[in-house]
Amino acid sequence: MIPKYFFFTKGVGKHKEQLQSFELALRDAGIQMCNLVSVSSIVPPGCELVTREKGLKMIHPGEITFVVIARNATNEPHRLVASSVGVAIPSGKNQYGYLSEHHSYGQTDETAGDYAEDLAATMLATTMGIQFDPETAWDERKQLFKTTGLIIKTANTTQSAAGDKNGLWTTTVAAAVLVPPEDNTTER
Repeated sequence: MIPKYFFFTKGVGKHKEQLQSFELALRDAGIQMCNLVSVSSIVPPGCELVTREKGLKMIHPGEITFVVIARNATNEPHRLVASSVGVAIPSGKNQYGYLSEHHSYGQTDETAGDYAEDLAATMLATTMGIQFDPETAWDERKQLFKTTGLIIKTANTTQSAAGDKNGLWTTTVAAAVLVPPEDNTTER
């Protein structure tokens, strides 16, 4: 089974129970009705990034659904948590891309998102033999990666939230949901 599509989604949930706050974050992300299976970081060749709206229409309640998911939680009032998934897509139609997950404390959406995007791009760049200085700022490396013509797209989805002021569990999730091609042998 090779996914044909993937989409990004994210959510946040708050509850007195940590598990319930995770469930609420999944509801906010729209993927609570699936049996989620966490997978590693490869975007198959030709796998198309679609909108969240289109992607949610492609999944069904009870379905085993493969995801690259970042998850973080806190019950400390006002503590900033973030979950982010980044992607790097190569220009070659027969090459695979990378997804990366990042979970952090104290980072804004922008900072956590840039970090996850950088992770994915760096993993892809090293497999393609692109030479770069890892100490160079992400903005500079992003330009380098794109000017080589080998990496055509980088992106991320990030959810951050401040811990509930009354100490409820606050959970963030960010996910890349992998969707297989329609199978004519199963009812959809």
